[in-house]
Amino acid sequence: MTSNPDYEPLVVAARPELTGDRRIGVLLSHGFTGSPVSMRPWGRYLSDLGYGVRVPLLPGHATTWQDLNTKRWADWYGALSAELDTMLAEHDAVVVAGLSMGGALVLRLAEDRAEEISGVMICNPAVATKRFDVKLLPVLKHLIPSFPGIANDIKKSGVEEHGYTRTPLKAIHSLITSWKPLVADLPKVKAPLIYFRSTIDHVVDEASQPIILDNISSTDVELVPLPESFHVATLDNDAPTIFERSAEFVARVTSL
Repeated sequence: MTSNPDYEPLVVAARPELTGDRRIGVLLSHGFTGSPVSMRPWGRYLSDLGYGVRVPLLPGHATTWQDLNTKRWADWYGALSAELDTMLAEHDAVVVAGLSMGGALVLRLAEDRAEEISGVMICNPAVATKRFDVKLLPVLKHLIPSFPGIANDIKKSGVEEHGYTRTPLKAIHSLITSWKPLVADLPKVKAPLIYFRSTIDHVVDEASQPIILDNISSTDVELVPLPESFHVATLDNDAPTIFERSAEFVARVTSL
């Protein structure tokens, strides 16, 4: 799968001459069973404005779903935290952004490293669900290796996320077990936050939004509805809204 260059990590250097002589970085994380494909257009849009951009490939992705089933939350979070270390060393200010599981990952970064992050951008993040079958995962993951895939929930015709066609159960159970401590620490999120939320999302239900917005400590919060997109909104009809509003957000929260 990695033979496609779109699956490769995106790394673009900052151009401070376009951003007030300051090196501003944006770290973007894709979601579970996805890849940089879902974040590359967003990253490219921001890099064209002069921001340094990194879109890493998380462990177990763009290989096989069986490979992903050997990876856990600590692997994905550790990889993204290491990317943040690199960005902080190279930039004057850094904003973090994530789609779906990527949203959960960057919220965890904002909890653990609140003093180092200038802003948080989340798109259809998952930190909870109303689905009953997740309660069966501790047993099912030992009996069934995977469920049908969750990729390509996109309203716009002719667009492909190119995610896995199967959802590995051991890996997703690890993701879901990370939610309880993440939610408990949401009051540690103090950075400005912009929340992009699709009106119709067939992957992440409505449980996460009130939990996040009711528990974070940030007093600078924007909620941006995406009426013409499904879950992978970064590739969908409302992508221009995400790109434009995020550019405004990054400029504002990193200004001196």
